[in-house]
Amino acid sequence: MLALALTLHLLAAVMWVGGMFFAHMLLRPVAAQVLEPAPRLSLWAGLFKKFFAWVWVSIGLLWSTGLWLLFTAFGGMKLAGLYIHLMLTTGLVMTLVFSYLFFRPYPRLRQAVAIQEWPAAAEQLAKIRLLVTINLTLGLLTLAIAASGPYWGL
Repeated sequence: MLALALTLHLLAAVMWVGGMFFAHMLLRPVAAQVLEPAPRLSLWAGLFKKFFAWVWVSIGLLWSTGLWLLFTAFGGMKLAGLYIHLMLTTGLVMTLVFSYLFFRPYPRLRQAVAIQEWPAAAEQLAKIRLLVTINLTLGLLTLAIAASGPYWGL
């Protein structure tokens, strides 16, 4: 069961953080270069619809497997190393940032795209981009902590 929980936890983290890296670092600059605002904003609205469904799956897997691991493999909050507490903290912040993104600027982006209000859609996309930048940074930090935390003596 431990191997399965660790595997699911890692795959969920890779799906979320890897998806953000791809979208932000690779797709975004190319889309901005080759697409006019209307198709570019429509692309993002459609992409987010599919990606965000997977992010929710990832969040569910990360929290369920992470808490299970914390209380079965790491002995609970009191015995867990500092690196585990750091991952919990960054994971909580990432979940809150994503929840805000999903329930505030994302519906506004979808609505603006639906009624073809391109400046309003671009404004919401800029907010989403900032939030994704924050979560991508936190996600990469969390992966680094997960991989090397025990070796730093954390």
